[in-house]
Amino acid sequence: MPTSAARHAPIRTPWTDVPAPGEAVEIAEGVLWLRQPLPMALDHVNIYALDDGDGWTIVDTGLDTRKSRQIWEGALSGPLAGKPVTRVLVTHHHPDHIGLAGWFQREHGAELVTTRTAWLMGRMLQLDIQDLPPPETVAFWQSCGMAPDIVEERVNGRPFNFADCVAPLPLGYTRIKQGDVLRVGGRDWDVHIGNGHAPEHATLWSRDCNLVLSGDQILPSISPNIGVYATEPAADPVADWLEACERLATLAREDHLVLGGHKLPFTGLPARMRQLIDNHHHALDRLHAHLGSPQTATDCFAPLFKRKIGDGEYGLAMVEAMAHCLHLWHEGRATRTRRADGAWLFQAV
Repeated sequence: MPTSAARHAPIRTPWTDVPAPGEAVEIAEGVLWLRQPLPMALDHVNIYALDDGDGWTIVDTGLDTRKSRQIWEGALSGPLAGKPVTRVLVTHHHPDHIGLAGWFQREHGAELVTTRTAWLMGRMLQLDIQDLPPPETVAFWQSCGMAPDIVEERVNGRPFNFADCVAPLPLGYTRIKQGDVLRVGGRDWDVHIGNGHAPEHATLWSRDCNLVLSGDQILPSISPNIGVYATEPAADPVADWLEACERLATLAREDHLVLGGHKLPFTGLPARMRQLIDNHHHALDRLHAHLGSPQTATDCFAPLFKRKIGDGEYGLAMVEAMAHCLHLWHEGRATRTRRADGAWLFQAV
């Protein structure tokens, strides 16, 4: 377990300059840091390239867009020139991480390495193309308390489809799971699985140095979105998240250099793990106090996020609020009843 001093050591970001599109920053011997743009408030995803001697293993890929492919072509002819990309290791199935994995398989002959759930989710969602939101999705929106005018606006429009920004995934991948050891970039890495943000999210912890490839499971200054969706409307990803954080915290060392999917590489991992855990418990306590009277998930933005939620953030805020309300319900700290319009009303016990 981390010592008391380590838990309170500061979180530091040794790098302040980020790699320009198509360029790379060397993080450690044989480990390059690259970035791909995202069309949202969180405007980037981090990519890592590890030198395997005869080729590169890249960790995550960015979205499948024309701009992303152009940036990759620049990187392949620039800092990665002279060696092929032979493996793509995907930490989890979200589009900004798996988006170009199929392209690397098809166009570059790369091997895809990921968890079974990430591959199944990615392939299933990539094949599930919808012109209009299905009834189950609309019913889920209503169960969260989405405002009728927003429901009306969204029900008649084409929803986001995974295939809009994820390249087709060919059949075939290499599975990794909890307890595996991978040889990547001249190092042995222990695979430890996280959950909550994405099911069966892979993190890699080097046995030979201080590097941790954490994907979105561990980030330095933001907490990843933890949401419930129509695919599993009574799930408890907050419990999955807290369990994973407590378990991964036992591995954390002060000297670890954490290479996350967003923001900057950082040290001070024991303190950051404690922050991630404590922040969610504090948010749950604020939510419990707010539920003194019956509330829908969309009524709970203020106590959870402590700021105004804009239109661009509404969907992610709604599914995260629903996840936290459901966690209190699963724990027996809240009840829920159906309102006439289909919304769940949560009330503290």
